[in-house]
Amino acid sequence: MKRLVEPLANIFGYTLLLLCVLVIAETVGRKLFNFSLQGVDELGGYILALGSGIAFTVAYVDRAHIRIDLVHALLPLASRALLTWVSTLLMALFAITLLYVGWLVIVETREFGSTAPTPWATPLIWPQSVWLLSLAVFAGITVLAAIRATILCLGGRYGVLEQEFGPKVAEEELREELENLRSR
Repeated sequence: MKRLVEPLANIFGYTLLLLCVLVIAETVGRKLFNFSLQGVDELGGYILALGSGIAFTVAYVDRAHIRIDLVHALLPLASRALLTWVSTLLMALFAITLLYVGWLVIVETREFGSTAPTPWATPLIWPQSVWLLSLAVFAGITVLAAIRATILCLGGRYGVLEQEFGPKVAEEELREELENLRSR
């Protein structure tokens, strides 16, 4: 999963950098030269919408989503694994719900032939389709994870389930940070 997510995260990062350059050019152009690029704010909205699905996916794969694990660490392995399994299923359900709502937005946009109320008058089906695709990637990854977690849980492989899907422990986070530091 990390091999799939890393290029997506890099693309989104470079896209955000490009957006920053465009916003700076827009600001300087307006303030100093009375010139506007027209549509930078619209483009920014599209980039952030696409980025939301990518960010959901990256956070999920990196197990960076927030969990309150104060009690979790004190529970026996089987109880922790059960909670981790339930949270994996709920995350997949959440992702499927986002995908469904995104699909409803696309259907409505197509039905009305909606365009952006901006100088570009972009047909909204284009950016919304890319947004829906990013949500589909998130849903697909979480569903695959839920299937894997279910197989591990039913097979009694609680340690592996916790290692792959449970909250990161402090030692694991420290090891990752040290590896990142060494790679710089």
